[in-house]
Amino acid sequence: MNSLSILKLDSRDEGFSESLQALLDRSHEQVEGVEDVVEDIISNVRQRGDQALLEYTSQFDRLDVDRASELELSAQRLQQAVESISDQQREALDFSISRVREFHQRQGGESWTYTDDTGTLLGQQVTPLDRVGVYVPGGKAAYPSTVVMTAVPADVAGVGETIMVVPTPDGEINELVLAAAALSGVDRVFTIGGAQAIAALAYGTETIPAVDKIVGPGNAYVATAKRRVFGKVGIDMVAGPSEIVVLCDSAQGSKAKIDPAWVAMDLFSQAEHDELAQSILITTSNSFALDVLAAIEELLPTMERKQIIRQALEGQGAIIVTHDLDEAIAATNRIAPEHLELIVDDPLMVSKQIRHAGAIFMGAHTNEVLGDYCAGPNHTLPTSGTARFSSPLGTYDFQKRSSLIMCTPESASKLGKTASVMARSEFLTAHARSAEYRIKD
Repeated sequence: MNSLSILKLDSRDEGFSESLQALLDRSHEQVEGVEDVVEDIISNVRQRGDQALLEYTSQFDRLDVDRASELELSAQRLQQAVESISDQQREALDFSISRVREFHQRQGGESWTYTDDTGTLLGQQVTPLDRVGVYVPGGKAAYPSTVVMTAVPADVAGVGETIMVVPTPDGEINELVLAAAALSGVDRVFTIGGAQAIAALAYGTETIPAVDKIVGPGNAYVATAKRRVFGKVGIDMVAGPSEIVVLCDSAQGSKAKIDPAWVAMDLFSQAEHDELAQSILITTSNSFALDVLAAIEELLPTMERKQIIRQALEGQGAIIVTHDLDEAIAATNRIAPEHLELIVDDPLMVSKQIRHAGAIFMGAHTNEVLGDYCAGPNHTLPTSGTARFSSPLGTYDFQKRSSLIMCTPESASKLGKTASVMARSEFLTAHARSAEYRIKD
């Protein structure tokens, strides 16, 4: 196998900032032609409903059925999947679900009220969404973990009904995905995928009910469709390809030592998702960077998905050497990665300097993969730099908040005087008079 050609950057080189920006811009590029295809699919599903779904399922998944109702899997079929998986798989699912549930139970918002010094009752009422749609990818890989990470928080939040969609190319069904649905609180499952599934969830068809919010990752077509239907429904985020930054302070004298093979495999863990995934090593030691590169060269031929990993590393990956830890932290915050591993002497201290990251894994023994499956926090995370303003999926994403206000005659009079002045300053006479009717002399 040919040697790997991966981008190498040094923070001390002239043009480093521009090169880093070019790397980030390259990883965020949209796949050409996707927008037009998605627009056509959404329009067709809106106009023709079930019939369009059947045609797209035949075209993209090579699955032919006569009626859309045949795309739904019964509760009995989901329970059959639970019974078909091995004891080891059932134990792993139960363990993962219990940890994810415990973590997300701590996120739930509570309704609250208080009475201020005017006698006005004020507060916030927290209520769950009525119905949500969960998109679970299929095709290159099956993701029961995605079912757990999306459906369990919805269940914890008290969502009325959870609808799951999952593509099953050539009719191939992953039993572990269905078992995860049965155990995580999913109410209905439809074997559809792609932009057509997003359109069906957003607008509804004769068979598939419209939902209030759509969550879950997918390919470029799914992400584009979610962006397109936002406003008609809520969405969690527009997720891009998987990302990881491994920050290693391996300068001479550092106690944060780690086997370069561990770092190489951690980089592989995201690169194997797809060719557009981004894996970046940031280190304070050039010699350690070379050691990791050597480990990559040695381990890559042993990987089942070596071609995907190679394309991801060569197309989107990088090894960045910085002068010191402060520069490494600055580069990390600029990248705002989905996943960040901190392999440093004091990861808790360094984590306080990280302003932008979806999830932070602290210490050499806290590899990102644990977060994918069973650590507890959600693995649905902001990508493409959106960790600058976005957060991981959580219980709060399945709840909404209503403000509560209740005035007494006395407080309505007191507040009304201020409201009247402000309304008339905005030339909104009806606003002012509405407040003035309640003012006591």
